[in-house]
Amino acid sequence: MTEIDPRALRNAFGAFMTGVTVVTTHDQDGNPLGFTANSFTSVSLDPPLVLVCLANSSRNYDAFNDATGFAVNILAEDQKEVSNTFARPVDDRFAAVEWKNGPQGSPVFEGVSAWFDCTMFNRVEAGDHLILIGEVKAFENNTHPGLGYARGAYVTPAAEAEALSNSANLVVSALIEYEGKVLLSGNDAGKLTLPEMKVGKEGATETLKRLIAAAGVTAEPGFIYSVYEDEARETQHISFLCQASGDAASQGMFTELSETTLMDIADPVVCTMLERFAQESQMGNFGVYYGNQVSGEVRPLTSRS
Repeated sequence: MTEIDPRALRNAFGAFMTGVTVVTTHDQDGNPLGFTANSFTSVSLDPPLVLVCLANSSRNYDAFNDATGFAVNILAEDQKEVSNTFARPVDDRFAAVEWKNGPQGSPVFEGVSAWFDCTMFNRVEAGDHLILIGEVKAFENNTHPGLGYARGAYVTPAAEAEALSNSANLVVSALIEYEGKVLLSGNDAGKLTLPEMKVGKEGATETLKRLIAAAGVTAEPGFIYSVYEDEARETQHISFLCQASGDAASQGMFTELSETTLMDIADPVVCTMLERFAQESQMGNFGVYYGNQVSGEVRPLTSRS
């Protein structure tokens, strides 16, 4: 029997695009607990059942295993920072959100796309995870676009659509990654750059495809990773994060983002973006930069995080 590479299997699982949730409950002392999860699905309408998966190694395992119920908060596009907070070992995660106890008693968040307050219906041990099945006793559904997740990156469809609809003087760059390395090319001044191209009548998506083809790499167009305005050049920049299937390229070379490499990046704002990418790739969580060539912040495109 062929041995399965856990990292490769995790990457394959990551091809399935999901939503992002925070699952919450209280411990025996009444303290709120929660963790970020994309392993959430509806199970049944009659009775109304949902399930989430919790790693056996989680520090919240005992509390959720003993809990009489839990809530699932489906995060909106402008709540990436909430997702990041509940995915990290933060002392007071709930300080980052506005919340209240739902009708059934578990914490539910303000501003989410939807929440479900559940009683515990069943628990199932499955490999290295515990499956929690909850019976929905109360829920709320809002119109906020939901936050997506695929291949280690957040997906914000509504925000991306708005950015692409305003394509005047738009420049697209491709942040093409393979096993932690990024495709970089040299310019006339001996500095390093990302592949980039001004958008024409064909639009940003087709321009991105042409960029990938010109680089001679095997990669699929990815998701928006950074948006900024260059006031000096009077252009708007959108950088897409793309995953390559190999390190072969006809233009440029896949390069580790070391301190020396970052010092050779021609554009300071691209250097800052790549520094952020190097940090976020260690966590597997990515935000979106929005600002200009001088300053900005990591947040969704249309509202604050």
